[in-house]
Amino acid sequence: MKVLVIQPKIGMGDMVIYLPYIHAISKKYRTPVSILVKENTRADQLLAEDKHIEEIILLNRTKNNSGIHDGLSGFFKLCKELELKKFDKVFIFNSSIRYLLISKIAGIKNISQYPLFRKKDNIVMSAKIFTENELGEIVSTQPKLNINEDKVKKTKQRFSKEFKHICMGISASGYTKRWDIKNFVKLCISINSKIPSKFYLAAGNNDKSLIDQLFNSEIGKNCESFQNLKIKDTLPIIKNCDLYVGNDTGWLHISSALNIKCLALFMDSPVQAYGKYSKNINVIVPEGETEETTIHDTLGADKISFEKVLNKSLELLD
Repeated sequence: MKVLVIQPKIGMGDMVIYLPYIHAISKKYRTPVSILVKENTRADQLLAEDKHIEEIILLNRTKNNSGIHDGLSGFFKLCKELELKKFDKVFIFNSSIRYLLISKIAGIKNISQYPLFRKKDNIVMSAKIFTENELGEIVSTQPKLNINEDKVKKTKQRFSKEFKHICMGISASGYTKRWDIKNFVKLCISINSKIPSKFYLAAGNNDKSLIDQLFNSEIGKNCESFQNLKIKDTLPIIKNCDLYVGNDTGWLHISSALNIKCLALFMDSPVQAYGKYSKNINVIVPEGETEETTIHDTLGADKISFEKVLNKSLELLD
């Protein structure tokens, strides 16, 4: 049986969050599955070693409707692409009628999909309930990224045992989700004064100014950056870290899926959706807020307690 999973959300974090359900589908049907995802999920790099994935099909849709799968012509182009692959079954993690029609026109006979036109809700619970109902079994929300063990061991050899190794998630999808970089500089200095540590800056080319501020500080000699690395090359590094500390960003969810202890700073995104699905994630929210009240538009970046972040980081490193 040829099985397709359609996961049209953007970003690495969402890709990781959906992994338990993709894996469960693969195991249930005893076959690797194909996935239709957007390029910025970085699925090609995150899932390169995943035995549950048969093929990654890129969904090329953009905000300005310039993608090859946008519009009416893009609709039929995608229909044709999927028809040629002759899928028997599709799981659609989306409530849009567009993907239902695409699947039908592509000749896929067995279609499972979220209820049409449903409102936004907790993405983790929606995916869990949908998958469990379809498969008839309980599915854990804990994701797992599979990576090459030889690469993990080789990377570990260059990690000094004299230090703790910490992945610092200084990046974020928007400035309202980002703790001030000066706080991260102060945090690294404070942690290192208590526990000698090396810091791996989880950020890309768009975050050069943030990276430079750490490199130009007194803790700069203890820092390495992911700026010029491919996502797949960062995975063995993160896997060998003792802790992730940082914003609610894709690097948080990658670290969680690599079974690393995480301290996540939530200031403008819903904790109940993105911070509670994994046993590896510990959460700090703005002063005056709770895990239930910290959602989109909380705008609490200036209310994250430095002392709480430092003390919890030291506790998790102990």
